Amino acid sequence: MRFRAPRSVSPSPVRRKQHRQSTFGLQSNFDGSSGSEDDSNASGSESDSSDAESVTSSLSSDSFCYASESEVPRVAPKPTSNIRDAVEQRKIEETVAAIRLRTRHHDPYEDWERQTRMDAFRTARQELNATQSRFHHEQDQSRTQEMERRAALHAQQMKEIEARLEDLRVKQNAEEEKLRIHMKERQNRIWQSIEGVIKVEEEKVKARLEAERRQREEEERKRKEEEEKRKQDEERQKALEEKRKEEERVKEEAAKKAKDEKDQKDKAEAEASEARNDFGMTKAEDDWKAAHDHLMEMKSQTMRSVKADPTGKAEWSKWRRQITAKVGQITDDEKEINKISSQLYQILQPSGKPHHPAIYKALLSSLSKAILLQAETEVTAEKKSAGPLAHVAFNLLETLDGFPQVFFAKLVQRAGGWPAPYMVPPPDIGPGPWQNDDERKRAIDKARRQAMGYRKGDNGADLESPQEYAARISGMMRVYFHILKFPPQVKPLHPLFQLPRYWAWFARVMSDKRLLGTSIAAQLIYTALDTLGSHARTVWGHQWNKMLELVYEGVTTGYGNGKTIGGNSAEGNAARMRIKIEVERILFGP
Repeated sequence: MRFRAPRSVSPSPVRRKQHRQSTFGLQSNFDGSSGSEDDSNASGSESDSSDAESVTSSLSSDSFCYASESEVPRVAPKPTSNIRDAVEQRKIEETVAAIRLRTRHHDPYEDWERQTRMDAFRTARQELNATQSRFHHEQDQSRTQEMERRAALHAQQMKEIEARLEDLRVKQNAEEEKLRIHMKERQNRIWQSIEGVIKVEEEKVKARLEAERRQREEEERKRKEEEEKRKQDEERQKALEEKRKEEERVKEEAAKKAKDEKDQKDKAEAEASEARNDFGMTKAEDDWKAAHDHLMEMKSQTMRSVKADPTGKAEWSKWRRQITAKVGQITDDEKEINKISSQLYQILQPSGKPHHPAIYKALLSSLSKAILLQAETEVTAEKKSAGPLAHVAFNLLETLDGFPQVFFAKLVQRAGGWPAPYMVPPPDIGPGPWQNDDERKRAIDKARRQAMGYRKGDNGADLESPQEYAARISGMMRVYFHILKFPPQVKPLHPLFQLPRYWAWFARVMSDKRLLGTSIAAQLIYTALDTLGSHARTVWGHQWNKMLELVYEGVTTGYGNGKTIGGNSAEGNAARMRIKIEVERILFGP
């Protein structure tokens, strides 16, 4: 709501003419604006009237003014570079006088305007109070009417709700009554059914009790019969129990005796093992594992580093070709054997700058491979060629550092566990994928054969046949047994190439029934006897005769449960016959 102040009925005083704003006669800074003294006087008179009006207007518009002349702050004089003249000083004094006159002026129009505004506000406030009172009264009446209307509407709705609830109660009572009747009928039907089931079950129980009674009578009859039979069985069982106890006592005595024998055997084996360790002797498993580890180290480190370097690979290839050519020139001539041995030594140990250690070890591996390949081809065709080849190998084993370990490792690589001798364990070839267990077993058998020294056959796909394998292994082992025959000339050879290894080889192979059951075992035993059997009798005498008797028993009567050396194959039978002839020749002479 907007309010308007009414105009006052009091007469308005006459407002004097509005004068322009004055600069209080101050001199302008522009050139030529100073004017004459007359202009200054006229300006002074106008400034007086203008000052009076300005003071009145300031008071009427709530402007700021000073109550007395003493409150007027004095303006700090500005520093001047020259002394004012008399005219300028007079203008300043006139200006100050005009300002004082203006501040003391009182305008009656402003008093009238202020009084008129106060009357208008008073009249507007009275009208506002009356309007607000009327508005509040109307609001109270409207609120009362709305509450009465709502109360009437609420009472009507309550009546409708109560009527609706009454209808629902009537319907609910009717439905409950109907449901009670239905449940009563259903309960009657259920009880009738239950009574029928109970009657049927009672009849079944009666029949079952009758059957049980008949069964008890039958069981009682059988029990009496069984009791009689049991007494007879007890008497018979008592006799059997006494017999069993007697047998158990005999078995316990036999088991105790076997345990004592086993403990004594284990103790003897432990003492023998301790004695072997004291004398620096090793087991077949240790020899094979050491050779296998040495071979893996050469493959993963030595050969890989040599082949990775183009310069080293070229140098190794050049000397390897010369080694292969020299080994192929070996003949059964003492001078030629010494000459080729010297030339091979010069290749491995040149008089000038020595080979790099990795290249030197790679050349040792190549020399070992060349000798073994020559044994596989030449000795297989003519066993007499094993002597010159073994002589060259013996000369190099005696003079070249590190050659015994490399040569034996390569021999194990190509001949499997037979140089030890040792039954090579089945390798871990992973989980597959395999279509079935038979395929996995075939893969394991193939991997194991490769670890035993089997090579690819003539067709290049499958492994070589057992006959080819036996002939090749026999050729290499014949060279090995010939090396053991040579006495050292410069210094003792490595223990792997000394004559006691011949006795150790026979002792190990004759004590391992798994090795004796293979046909290759019989072939290698014959090779060993044919190469060094007579010489061994000269060295060990009667003890070697005992070893030969053990071998002879193995090929004739068998070494256990009728099993003979070499198994039941045709190759095993032929090898056993040759062993028998060779043992008889060694023991009884030609």
